[in-house]
Amino acid sequence: MTNLIRFSPHTEMRHLQREIDSLFENIFPVRNSDNTDSVAWSPRVDLSETEDAYIVHADVPGMKKDEIEINYQDGTLTVSGERRMEETQEDKKFVRVERSYGRFYRAFTLPQTVRTQDITADFEDGVLTIVVPKAEESKPRRIEIR
Repeated sequence: MTNLIRFSPHTEMRHLQREIDSLFENIFPVRNSDNTDSVAWSPRVDLSETEDAYIVHADVPGMKKDEIEINYQDGTLTVSGERRMEETQEDKKFVRVERSYGRFYRAFTLPQTVRTQDITADFEDGVLTIVVPKAEESKPRRIEIR
């Protein structure tokens, strides 16, 4: 009797993405101001669209809201910040470090037809949520046939 092995392209793509991320983290370390290397990282982001807005959810665990900067200019939403490694104590030595630290920068190109003055950002439990409302002229509208 043979066992059936199921192929999942989504699982394979996630595995490939993790391997590529790991490769680039090892090749391109980021140099901090104190000349120590830290691994460059990029928070995982979901970007969704509703009829009324674009919504960004970014995972930034271990960060405080004042360590994150959000800007919108000329159709580009940018999120940046820095997650710092905890200070080592003389009596404590790291045996393994898997969490990533350093500066990050994410940019998202959105249509120009958004209400920039109404963009909001909330931060809760390590998740940053940014809501970019669409302008009235960009919302879909039904056209009735005469």
